[in-house]
Amino acid sequence: MSTQRELFLNYQAQTSDFPLSIEVEKAEGMYMYDVHGKKIMDLISGISVSNLGHRHSKVIEAVKEQLEKYTYLMVYGELIQSPQVKLAQLLASQLPSTLQSTYFVNSGSEANEGAMKLAKRYTGRREIVYFKNAYHGSTQGCLSVMGDDDFKKSFQPLLPNTKQLDFNNFNQLSEITNQTACVIVEPIMGEAGIIVPENNYLRMLRERCNEVGALLIFDEIQTGFGRTGSLFAFEQFSVVPDILTLAKGMGGGFPIGAFISSKEIMSTLKTNPILGHITTFGGHPINCAAAEANLKVLLEEKDLITSVKEKEMLFKSLLVHSSIKQVRSFGLMLAVEFDNFDTNKSIIDKCIENGVLTDWFLFNDKSLRIAPPLIITEDEIKEACRIILESIN
Repeated sequence: MSTQRELFLNYQAQTSDFPLSIEVEKAEGMYMYDVHGKKIMDLISGISVSNLGHRHSKVIEAVKEQLEKYTYLMVYGELIQSPQVKLAQLLASQLPSTLQSTYFVNSGSEANEGAMKLAKRYTGRREIVYFKNAYHGSTQGCLSVMGDDDFKKSFQPLLPNTKQLDFNNFNQLSEITNQTACVIVEPIMGEAGIIVPENNYLRMLRERCNEVGALLIFDEIQTGFGRTGSLFAFEQFSVVPDILTLAKGMGGGFPIGAFISSKEIMSTLKTNPILGHITTFGGHPINCAAAEANLKVLLEEKDLITSVKEKEMLFKSLLVHSSIKQVRSFGLMLAVEFDNFDTNKSIIDKCIENGVLTDWFLFNDKSLRIAPPLIITEDEIKEACRIILESIN
């Protein structure tokens, strides 16, 4: 009889020749447990997804309650469904007055696809500006604004009229012109290995977009929902985007994304053509119920977000080793840099062997990723760092 591992390799499409292949039996809070009962600390939260840890009781309760009422009903936007309405209203209560209209989708890629379509429809322009080493998703539209040619060249041709800039390069801002529909940017660049804006760069980017009439899209798919020490990262830079995209940490472990804008901008998807953006499963009531519960926990248990910066500093104070070249961070997004990928990969493998799950960054593979659930305790941070340092040794 075939093992689960053999069935996994034989029947599930693979994304690489070396999957982690941890056979998970259950997960709870900060930990996963394999089929042999081994306890593994989750230090990456499914790449910034499980901000409340695994199977948070309030999220599970909300899902069970919604299951008793209804699951899928109809393609998005036609029927009034309470979970969608309540989540949209709650999001609006936490966002500026120019970000009050939410379109629910299933993932971050879909959120960014919708945002780019919206920008082109509203402005009547076609050019999209993006940044080197940016990651916005793997659909063909998002791949067109991915800032790494190695990931793109096998799938060309992609979208025309895209332009790549260097993040934090003020001299290139003039390349955003009155032909530009939108600029899409991560406030903190994730897959580049945690690159932070410098010297009011985001504010200058906002001003340039205002000058030429381009829309500014903030991709907060990794940074959203408390990970950086505020509900949304843009709050710390006093810069408000025209369109905000969300996913990952939004659903408490359930698949949901959103793009959010003003009612004026969003309304352009209703006409010319009618149904300018459509999704079958976007705003699924189960996922919306989970996302509302997730957001309520973050808002009610305020220390989850207010303690992020303190936890960040604890990680940085403990991760000191001659093999560590640099630790870059913004909240509970950290990149621990080594000499090269081989060194990093061997340390990651040893960490997993020693009971800590981590990985690397797509466009910075010599850096080890740390993005734990926000519920991580001081003692768990100390234990995680002990294991990382032991794995280095």
